[in-house]
Amino acid sequence: MDKRSKIALYAIGVVIVLIMIAEITKPKALNWRDSYSASDKIPLGCYVVFNELESFSNQPVTTSTTNSFESLKTLADASKTTSVFINNFVSFDKQSSEALLKYVENGNTVFISTNYFYGILSDTLNIKVGTDANGLYKKPSLNSFTSPYLKKYEKRFTDVIENSYFIKIETINAVALGTIKIDKGDKTINDTIPDTNINYIKMPYGTKNGAFYIHTNPFAFSNYHMLNDKEDYAATVLSYLPKQPIIWDNYYKSGRKIITSPLRFVLQNQALKWAFYIALLTFVLFVIFKGKRTQRIIPVVEPLKNATLDFTKTIGDLYYQHGDFTNIIKNKIQYFLEQIRSKYYLNTNELSESFITKLAIKSSNKKEDTKALINFIVYLKSKSNHTENDLIQLNNLIEKFTKQTS
Repeated sequence: MDKRSKIALYAIGVVIVLIMIAEITKPKALNWRDSYSASDKIPLGCYVVFNELESFSNQPVTTSTTNSFESLKTLADASKTTSVFINNFVSFDKQSSEALLKYVENGNTVFISTNYFYGILSDTLNIKVGTDANGLYKKPSLNSFTSPYLKKYEKRFTDVIENSYFIKIETINAVALGTIKIDKGDKTINDTIPDTNINYIKMPYGTKNGAFYIHTNPFAFSNYHMLNDKEDYAATVLSYLPKQPIIWDNYYKSGRKIITSPLRFVLQNQALKWAFYIALLTFVLFVIFKGKRTQRIIPVVEPLKNATLDFTKTIGDLYYQHGDFTNIIKNKIQYFLEQIRSKYYLNTNELSESFITKLAIKSSNKKEDTKALINFIVYLKSKSNHTENDLIQLNNLIEKFTKQTS
């Protein structure tokens, strides 16, 4: 790894570390997302009210994480319970609406607190919820109860509020329990909405004392208002409900946890998020030190080819293919005698008996074998034409001689 690559790796590592430090040390922004989830401690979560429900009702509180059709079909008809739905909007499909109607018809209770209520259940109960849309800003409002004995529990909401109320009610069955009075200040010309409207009703349903309690201020049950002197109002709203086991809905929530990717799941879990950051930092350090300590790859150098040997082999094959045994034998004899001259320092002009004796001694060969080779060379040199057998016999004698000397 060259110097420029190392500098680039170090720079990337430093940037990643600085980003992680900045991410860890920066103050968390306050999350104002609509949630109403029992596990969320953000301002618009319902962590506080959910944990107070059991002490409020003196009955067990269970959580539903499926739609109403799935959660209610498993309940025994004999058990009387109250299902609580709190969200900024509530809308049930056909199956869930029919399940809730049957559930209340069997003597159970449904409490709904929402700004926007629509769908099949709303149409069946013949009610409609609207909001105050006059003006750019949300106006303060006084949330009260119709009972004069509960006047001390009314509360004025000045912020984090949407002023919703009923604009259509089935007056034959509905019982008004609470009202909202919007502080409009200077009225606009086209403003025909009354200052005071109903925002909490009871809708009896069936013949077994079942009822729907519908409230239009879910903000009252958020952590923000529960911890800012509005808990008495929320408790009074819930006090109308019968004292029986509560089923808290955690499915029809704007803040319902939906994991859309593995990375989102990891980053939403505090322990897994730190494990991911540590693994990322470890990987960066590994790349830096691995790049520093690893030796550059040594290129493979191919050995030089023996071109002389290839050339000799090619020439020999050429002679052999053309059947020119005489030239091959002549060259082979010349090459052999040259080796004798260079290795044993003997004169090869006269291949006499004295030469044979000296060659046998210096080459450590038997005199008979040496004599047979030299006599056959003399014989071949005397011939003008040679055969393949002559070449084979010469080659065998030379190989036998050279094996003994090696």
